[in-house]
Amino acid sequence: MTLAVRVIPCLDVDAGRVVKGVRFENLRDAGDPIELARRYSELGADEVTFLDVTASSSERETTYDMVSQCAETVFIPLTVGGGVRSADDVDRLLRAGADKVGVNTAAVARPELITEIAERFGSQVLVLSLDARRVPADQPATASRFEVTTHGGRRGTGIDAIEWIREAAERGAGEILLNSVDADGTHEGFDLELIRAARAAVDVPLIASGGAGQLEHFAPAVHAGADAVLAASVFHFGTFTIAEVKDALAADGVTVR
Repeated sequence: MTLAVRVIPCLDVDAGRVVKGVRFENLRDAGDPIELARRYSELGADEVTFLDVTASSSERETTYDMVSQCAETVFIPLTVGGGVRSADDVDRLLRAGADKVGVNTAAVARPELITEIAERFGSQVLVLSLDARRVPADQPATASRFEVTTHGGRRGTGIDAIEWIREAAERGAGEILLNSVDADGTHEGFDLELIRAARAAVDVPLIASGGAGQLEHFAPAVHAGADAVLAASVFHFGTFTIAEVKDALAADGVTVR
């Protein structure tokens, strides 16, 4: 059975506002997260992802009140990430109204966190949020030449991204949010090589993120192995709508919701 591909808008939040930049830099304001979440729910989004993009780097907790307001406004699945450091953080987010919780920096620092969350809440709750980049030419290459980064793409780790995906899935991650740091905000298309490598490594659902700029960019990501496609600025700034993305996918033979 072929599962329908999901189209997911992403709300990158900093200091209570949705922001978007290029490769995590030069952020500009994109609106109120509560209002955007409500609008995307009405416009046919299959899910909404809400990421506090500076929670880890500035060592702040995710804003639970904002999550609660989003949950009251949005009647589709809500994934929340940013600053999640423990299973108790996950518990608080689920109680606030999140359906799934993304982990990144804390899981890289202590991979056992993935196991703890999966065992306590189930794999269906846990999304590994991975910011991967190509290893710079002046640094030692990892096996796949893709490296895990943390703190909103600010810090390299030397950890091979594909090996990390494999370990996370084995530990119980139910889904992988695969964001290309190199492609993020460029509007030049998803990193298909990264998606293919991840798809070859794991069977869990993959969400492709980073680089969407044209309607023609989405179907290749699905054909490369993505189960869902995520975008931010093209939706926030009105480049095209969720419905137009679904129409473009359907025209390319992709089953959508």
